[in-house]
Amino acid sequence: MYYSNGNYEAFARPQKPQNVDCKSAYLIGSGLASLSAACFLVRDGQMAGKNIHILESADHAGGALDGDQMTNVGYVMRGGREMDNHFECMWDLFRSIPSIETEGVSILDEYYWLNKKDPNYSLCRATINRGQDAGTQNKFGLSDKGAMEIMKLFMTPDEQLANVKMTEIFDDEVFKTNFWMYWRTMFAFKDDQSALEMKRYMQRYIHHIGGLPDFTALRFTKYNQYESMVLPMIKYLEEHGVQFHYNTKVMNVLFDIQKSKKLAKTIVVECGGKTENIDLTEDDLVFYTNGSNVENSTYGSQTKATGIDKEIHEGGTFSLWRKIAAQDPSFGRPDKFCMDTEDSNWVSATVNTLDEKILPYIKKICKRDPLSGKVVTGGIVTVEDSSWLLSWTINRQPQFRNQPKGQVLVWLYGMFSDKPGDFIKKAMRDCTGMEICEEWLYHLGVPEDQIEELAKNSANTVPVMMPFASAYFQPREEGDRPNVVPEGSVNFAFIGNFAETPRDTVFTTEYSIRTAMEAVYTLLNIDRGVPEVWGSVYDIRDLLDATVALRDGKKITDMKLGFIEKIVLNSVLKKIDNTEVSKLLKKHQVI
Repeated sequence: MYYSNGNYEAFARPQKPQNVDCKSAYLIGSGLASLSAACFLVRDGQMAGKNIHILESADHAGGALDGDQMTNVGYVMRGGREMDNHFECMWDLFRSIPSIETEGVSILDEYYWLNKKDPNYSLCRATINRGQDAGTQNKFGLSDKGAMEIMKLFMTPDEQLANVKMTEIFDDEVFKTNFWMYWRTMFAFKDDQSALEMKRYMQRYIHHIGGLPDFTALRFTKYNQYESMVLPMIKYLEEHGVQFHYNTKVMNVLFDIQKSKKLAKTIVVECGGKTENIDLTEDDLVFYTNGSNVENSTYGSQTKATGIDKEIHEGGTFSLWRKIAAQDPSFGRPDKFCMDTEDSNWVSATVNTLDEKILPYIKKICKRDPLSGKVVTGGIVTVEDSSWLLSWTINRQPQFRNQPKGQVLVWLYGMFSDKPGDFIKKAMRDCTGMEICEEWLYHLGVPEDQIEELAKNSANTVPVMMPFASAYFQPREEGDRPNVVPEGSVNFAFIGNFAETPRDTVFTTEYSIRTAMEAVYTLLNIDRGVPEVWGSVYDIRDLLDATVALRDGKKITDMKLGFIEKIVLNSVLKKIDNTEVSKLLKKHQVI
């Protein structure tokens, strides 16, 4: 497997891998990583669909990319993913997956046209004092000291950030700014989580720093991501004969570990109350999504709280990863991510408005009509003074194809589920859906004497607790996440957001698809490049733009400098005057 960039290989079709007709594949889990791996096996590996088996413990596919209408409960979306135009592996795949709505076009075509016609941007990024615009004015509010703290992290080698928390890098010069409010609520980072992952995010999306305050960098699907992404992939795979095995729980994978060779020999499955073994050879490839941020999800309802399930359950994905990891050190260290649920949990909720009574309060904040069918909030609206650190968003409506006309689905989440609310004096995890809606309505500015009535009769709210929601961000070091294909592995690969691939960032659709592509291309020896992570971190233009944006447009000549520093700066500027360097700096408003 090797990396490439440019469009030379992007448009090329690889030759059929040698002996692929003699091979089969088993994919453990049916989330985005597994579905993508299966698509790459079909499209680029040219493996017969009947030889591809997806083993899923649930009764449907999709993993974390869900969107469901639960009987007698209501609509629920555990979460959503933002996407950008430089998800190279994702768009490489989705150009080949047909739309299930429009004949003759791909998911990429559909997505591209939608976001060109209706570009995303926010008109209110944050509120305070019960629905009042927080007045962030798209500014980061960083001091020169805070900007230098961010620069220091940006330039620190990965090796020096092993197990380092952001609290060891930043202080209030960063944590008490708009920048950090934008950042942690958009990506769900907590102050004491991984400085290494923070650095990766900054480098990966340096070209989008300027769009962080108003979300102009983001793109969204038409419907919830299950209907917009998962269903077309399932249809594509089923049409190619791929075998889906639902209600099939993988209990273990047994390996033959030798000095220079690691071979998956047996998959132990439980199905219909029976335990069976699937015996493997070197021609039987295994792709495993190790870990999940929606593991142990507990659902509430309008009248029921979620509670929290902190246990590592036998047969769950972390339990399976533990069994696999115990067989060889190169298979990672799952306990690094799954043992501190108090630091990784958060609660989300889906609010279904049933009439128009709540909509005027929404319109006042987002300055758009939620029923227009176009961009509404343009990303999350963060309630800055919420003790739960509540954020909410409304994507284009309807979010489900069968959603009743005139109803709106709102997604919200709180990062601090253990703290009492500001209106409902209970921890978020202990609140019913109705109570969570009341807290949200309070922060929208609804008069207090109307809140209970609207939450009860004008909305239906379904909360979900995810104990491992931000487990991806736990402080880590090399080896905690296994390589996509561990050294010496001949028929086994890790895929998904707990596998390790260079430079890319977890908690994204791109990461799932990238690891899947790398795994398939490696184990099948496909002779086509995997698209490199977008190289904006190496582009001086993006670096200059980000530097200016982080300082809210201030030029370097506006910095507070000492007498000697001013002399040095002026000397340098004089020397580069009338050169290509000065032209570049002026063009990007650095000087």
